[in-house]
Amino acid sequence: MPGGRATKRYVRTSAQKAGLVMDLIRGCDVTRALATLRFSRKGIARDIEQLLQSAVANAQQVEGFGGDVDRLYVAGCYADQGPSMKRIRPAPMGRAFRVVKRTAHLTVEVAERPGRAAAGRRRAAPKAEAG
Repeated sequence: MPGGRATKRYVRTSAQKAGLVMDLIRGCDVTRALATLRFSRKGIARDIEQLLQSAVANAQQVEGFGGDVDRLYVAGCYADQGPSMKRIRPAPMGRAFRVVKRTAHLTVEVAERPGRAAAGRRRAAPKAEAG
């Protein structure tokens, strides 16, 4: 089951905010995930959309790829915490407040679903007994 992976590092957002958007697309088909990200109101969704497109392109380069992009789905996506930049903000009466500007490392993995023939097969309905 070949697949692709893409990573984007040092993105200026918190891992928690990115994780909220990634929860929306985890396990979805690629076309549905791209549509979800396109119409999401979160700013980080644009970065995740680029990342997903990159993962799909990487999956197409893997040897053994079936060639059908419609069979790809988001196998995994996660946001890890990156380094935080610490800044100082002046406060009243000579004090200072610390501002933490967080970064995140984003990863999206796509994989090919197994053949539709096996997944689309239906069980035969039980026959009614005469009697």
